[in-house]
Amino acid sequence: MTFTPHGKHLIAGAWVAGDTTAPSSPAHGPSHDFSLGTPADIDAAAKAAEEAFESYGYSTRAQRAAFLNAIADQIEARADAITEIGTQETGLPEVRLQGERGRTTGQLRLFADHILQGNYLDRRHDAALPDRAPLPRPDLKTIQRPIGPVAVFGASNFPLAFSTAGGDTASALAAGCPVVVKGHPAHPGTAEIIADAIHAAIADCDLHPGVFNLVQDGGRAVGAALVQHPLIKAVGFTGSLAGGRALFDLCAARPEPIPFFGELGSVNPMFILPEAADARGADLGAGWVGSLTMGAGQFCTNPGIAVIREDQAQPFLDAAKAALADVGAQTMLTDGIAAAYRDGQARIGATAGVQEVLTSMCDQRQATPYLFQTTVENWLANEALGEEVFGPLGLVVLAKDTADMQQMARALEGQLTCTLHMDDGDTNDARALMPILERKAGRILANGFPTGVEVADAMVHGGPYPASTNFGATAVGTLAIRRFLRPVCYQNLPSALLPEDL
Repeated sequence: MTFTPHGKHLIAGAWVAGDTTAPSSPAHGPSHDFSLGTPADIDAAAKAAEEAFESYGYSTRAQRAAFLNAIADQIEARADAITEIGTQETGLPEVRLQGERGRTTGQLRLFADHILQGNYLDRRHDAALPDRAPLPRPDLKTIQRPIGPVAVFGASNFPLAFSTAGGDTASALAAGCPVVVKGHPAHPGTAEIIADAIHAAIADCDLHPGVFNLVQDGGRAVGAALVQHPLIKAVGFTGSLAGGRALFDLCAARPEPIPFFGELGSVNPMFILPEAADARGADLGAGWVGSLTMGAGQFCTNPGIAVIREDQAQPFLDAAKAALADVGAQTMLTDGIAAAYRDGQARIGATAGVQEVLTSMCDQRQATPYLFQTTVENWLANEALGEEVFGPLGLVVLAKDTADMQQMARALEGQLTCTLHMDDGDTNDARALMPILERKAGRILANGFPTGVEVADAMVHGGPYPASTNFGATAVGTLAIRRFLRPVCYQNLPSALLPEDL
């Protein structure tokens, strides 16, 4: 299948041209003009989603599962075209787009299977006790019900798995909630072809056309209009701390505040404990570099900080420096992200008490790795050293002892992940860190690297702020569906009025 973008929005089942267009900025290949979204487009899309909710919100689990599988089928039917335009727009290699496509269709099918099982509904029943003294108990039944139209913001770094048909969209549709997606300006053509696949799946399943809508980016006013629209009942977002916090504040300031499920920033620290450092410090340094530079470091689980005892650090540092020196320039997702990376490395490098281990030159949209080191004492004194630099930049923090590591762990902000590299003799030190790290992260790893987030029932991709805005939720895995449901209790209702699943 060949695909040439037409640059229109998908609203209420129709491809709608905007009054104003702008060219895309691909990493390579042809540029295309795309309609710029407006608050009026958002209004039309939200109204279409609300109209669709009247039927889709009361569809059966089997109908929704069939829809999710149909989306996966339609995406796979466009596989080569998706890879072609995705690589052109983002600069990501073909193998990455192919793998991400498989992840996207895989999570759609996983969610379909999951909702068919029905456990996510958390059905509860307290039978009536009419003869209970001193007061009888009514019959009580509870089930999770969909909340209504959901807004989804496409992510820059995952044009498929966290964007148009990514985890937020898939989990909202699985829950029974229509979706309005605001496309990301970094990959509008990829958004369009995925929207075309969903559009075809809607027709295949004979669903209301407003169940999915795509409005391309049009600046901050469009994002603000989306989260403030009174028909939108929740928001899924993956992106920067500054952008996410601004949208979160708008959600909270609405006359009817709504939940904002934002996955924002994280440095994902690794703690390399003494016996592991002695036994395999060099291997850990080389392995860290593979995770640190994967995808030009443009992963939310990029392990940007490694903490190791200073008297054990040299083998780790030498191996990391040698491995990083072999990493060539990589194309970043956008010119803006590349510029922010250069600003971040300049900020880290200029911070008092930070030493350069490996520096390089990065230009325009290219990123090359940087490696710095500092001490726990200096890290604690400079709050900016705990902020994410989105790209292949690593900071090694030298600790005097494991008590020093614990002090640093207590000072961490919320993280998506924290990692313990440990051998058997490190168990006591690891046990002392665990109560601290449990309060800091949504996922704790042992002897691994956090890049690569398994889509599974037990996965948690979230954490305390600023890793995410809702520490009780996950953006990955089947538990993500629960974000777009709310419990409803039915007291003494006749069976004819109860949801089919009760």
